[in-house]
Amino acid sequence: MKVLLNTSNVLLKMKKDLMSDSSNPYQSWPDFHKATIDEWNKSAKKSSPNDDPNQLGWNTPDDIHLKALYTQEDLVNTPFIGTLPGFEPFLRGPQSTMYAARPWTIRQYAGFSTAEESNAFYRKALAGGGQGISVAFDLPTHRGYDSDHPRVTGDVGKAGVAIDTVEDMKILFDQIPLDKVSVSMTMNGSVLPILAGYIVAAEESGVGQEQLSGTIQNDILKEFMVRNTYIYPPEPSMRIIGDIIEYTATHMPKFNSISISGYHMQEAGANQSLELAFTLADGKEYVKTALAKGMDVDGFAGRLSFFFAIGMNFYLEVAKLRAARILWWRIMKEFQPKNQKSLMLRTHCQTSGWSLTEQDPYNNIVRTSIEAMAAVFGGTQSLHTNSFDEAIALPTEFSSRIARNTQLIIQEETHITNVIDPWAGSYMMEKLTQDMADKAWEIIQEVEKMGGMTKAVQTGWAKLKIEAAAAQKQANIDSGRDVIVGVNKYKLDTDSQVDVRVVDNIQVRDNQIARLQQIKQSRDAHQVQQALDAITDAAEHQTGNLLQLTIAAIRQRATIGEVSDALEKVYGRHRADTQKVTGVYSAAYDSAQGWEKLQQEIAQFGEDHGRRPRVMIAKLGQDGHDRGAKVVATAFADLGFDVDMGPLFQTPDECARQAIENDVHAVGISTLAAGHNTLVPAIIKELQLQGGKDIVVFVGGVIPKQDYEFLYESGVKGIYGPGTPIPASAKDVLEHIRQAVEKNHP
Repeated sequence: MKVLLNTSNVLLKMKKDLMSDSSNPYQSWPDFHKATIDEWNKSAKKSSPNDDPNQLGWNTPDDIHLKALYTQEDLVNTPFIGTLPGFEPFLRGPQSTMYAARPWTIRQYAGFSTAEESNAFYRKALAGGGQGISVAFDLPTHRGYDSDHPRVTGDVGKAGVAIDTVEDMKILFDQIPLDKVSVSMTMNGSVLPILAGYIVAAEESGVGQEQLSGTIQNDILKEFMVRNTYIYPPEPSMRIIGDIIEYTATHMPKFNSISISGYHMQEAGANQSLELAFTLADGKEYVKTALAKGMDVDGFAGRLSFFFAIGMNFYLEVAKLRAARILWWRIMKEFQPKNQKSLMLRTHCQTSGWSLTEQDPYNNIVRTSIEAMAAVFGGTQSLHTNSFDEAIALPTEFSSRIARNTQLIIQEETHITNVIDPWAGSYMMEKLTQDMADKAWEIIQEVEKMGGMTKAVQTGWAKLKIEAAAAQKQANIDSGRDVIVGVNKYKLDTDSQVDVRVVDNIQVRDNQIARLQQIKQSRDAHQVQQALDAITDAAEHQTGNLLQLTIAAIRQRATIGEVSDALEKVYGRHRADTQKVTGVYSAAYDSAQGWEKLQQEIAQFGEDHGRRPRVMIAKLGQDGHDRGAKVVATAFADLGFDVDMGPLFQTPDECARQAIENDVHAVGISTLAAGHNTLVPAIIKELQLQGGKDIVVFVGGVIPKQDYEFLYESGVKGIYGPGTPIPASAKDVLEHIRQAVEKNHP
C-alpha cells in the first residue's frame, strides 16, 4: 500500500508541475469537463442491457467480474503497482530488461513416429528460426512400456516419438549440439530412464552433464489430476522427483530439474485461477519434498521452472502470468531463501490445443496468434505455438512452419519487444492481476488446510474440481452461451479439408521391435540385470539416488520398460479412480432448446424397455487424456442414461469383457492420441468374439475426416468429432440403441 500511495503522490506532483509550467504546450488547450463516475453511469445506462452498466461486463469462469470500465479508484487495493521489472515481487518480470534486451525463446514442441523423423524435424526447425527443442514422446514411452509390450499395440509412435533405449535417444539428437541447444522434455511417468537416456546420449556424443541446458517436466502431481501418464502411486513418485532435483542440483547446474505444469490442467478444463492455484501448490509441494531430503533451498529453487497454458480469455491470461510471479514470490518467502533467484517464477507457455477446432481449421491460426500475444504480454520466458491442424491430427511441416513464424513475426515485426510489461499501469490489468492473485490464493489456502497438494490429489478433490469446470465450459458452448466461431456460430456450409500427417503405426512398431531385439542380443545381459537389481533394491530400502542408478543401467543398454519394471516390483502401478461429477453439465446447460425433450425421450426408452439406456465410456490403449470422456459421461448421466466408466488404459479385450459383464447397450470410445484405426476395430472384433455383437460402438475425439469411412466399415455406428454438441451426440446414440434393441427384440 505504501508503494501505491508513493506512486500516486509522485504522479499528482508531476501533473501539478506540468500544468503550472508556462512552457507547457497543453496550457493553451481548451478546458474540458471532468466527468464523474456517476455522470458516466447515467450516460452509459441509456445503452446498457436492462439499463444497468454493470451488465456490460463479464463474469469470468473464475467468478471474477470483469467490468466494462475501470478507473483510478480500482487501483486502491493493488499494492504492487509502481514496482519495477527484475525486482521483488517480480510482477513485471523476472529480468530487469525482459524482451528489450533478449526476446523469449521460441521452443516448438514436437515428436512423432521414429527418432529419425523427429530428428529431421528438429534440425529443420532450428535452421528455420527455432531456438530450442521440445520433445513429445509417444504414450508407451510415457507409461514405461517398451514398444514390444502387448498393451501398446495401437500407440507406438502415434502421439509422439517412440524411445525404447539410449540408442533411440542418440538418433533423436544426432547432429544437434547439446552443449548449445537447450532441450525441454515433456516426461513424467518414465522420467528416470528418459532423463538418464538424454544424459548418456549426450555423454557419448562428447557433451558432459554440466554442459546440458533445458528442462525435464518431472511434474507427477498434475498427472494424477489430468493427463494420467503416471506409472507409480503418488508417494513413491514424489521420492523420484526428490532424487532428480537432488542429482541435477549437484551435477547439472544449467538444467531445470522440474517444469511445474498447469498447461494440462487448463487443457483438461480448469479455469485460469484453478490452473494458477494448483500449479503453484504443486510447486510448493516439490520444494518441501526437496527440503525434506536435506537440501538448501538456494541449491535448487533457482532452477525450478513453470509451464502454463494460454487460452482465448486474453485479459485473464495476461493477468494470470503477472499474478503467478507475485504468488510464487509470496510462497517462496516462507522458506527464507538468501538468493533472489529462488524467489523468481520463470515460465514456458504453450498456446491452447483445446481451443483449436476441427471445423473451419484455418481460424486456428488466428486463435494461436492471439494466444501467443497474451503469453508475450504476460512475460513468458519461452513459448510454443500450436499448429492449426492439431485438432485433427499431428501437425504437418507446413502447419508447423506457420506456427513457428507466428512467433518470429511478433518478435521481429511488431516492436512489441521494445517495451517492458506494456500493460503496467492499466487500471484494468492491474486490478485484474490482483483479483486473479486473490482468487488463486484462496484456493491455495484451501489446499494447505487439506495438508498440501499430495493429499488434495490423493483424495480426488483436485481432479473433480477440474472436471466440474470442464463440464460447465462444455455446457456453455453446447448451449451457445460461449461462442466458438465456426463451431456453434458462423458455421461453414461445407467442411474444410486440410492435409494431415499420417503415421504408419504398425511399421513404426515393427522397426522399434527389431531395434530392441538387436540391442538385447548385443549387450551384456548379466551387467544389465545387476544394474536393474540395484534400482529395485534402492527403491525397496529407500537408499541411494534413483537417477544415478538409472544412468548406470542405461549405460548398460537397459530399456525404458526394464527400468520401469524394476521400480514397479516395489511401487506397483497406480490405478485412477473413475468417479465422475454429476449435475454440473445440466445446471450450466440450463434451459437450452431440446434438453428437456431429450430427457423425456430417454425416460420413455426406460419405460418401453424396462431399463434406461446404458452406455460405457472407455479409453483404450495408453491415452490418458480423459477430459472428453469425463465430460461426455457427466452429460449423458445428467440426461438420464445409465453410465459406466471403464478404467483408463484398457485393452480392447478388457473393454469388451467389462461391457458385456455390465450388460450395456453401447460403448463409447474416446480417442485423442491417433490410435483409433487400430484400437476401435479391435474392440468391435472382441465384442463379436465374446458374445456382444449387439452392443453399439460409437467414437468421439480427434479423428481426421478421411478415417470416418474406414471406421464405419469396421462397424462403428456414430462418430463425433471436436465441436459436436453433446446433446446431439446423445440423441444419435439413443437412436442407434433403440434400433439395435428393436432389431433384436421386436
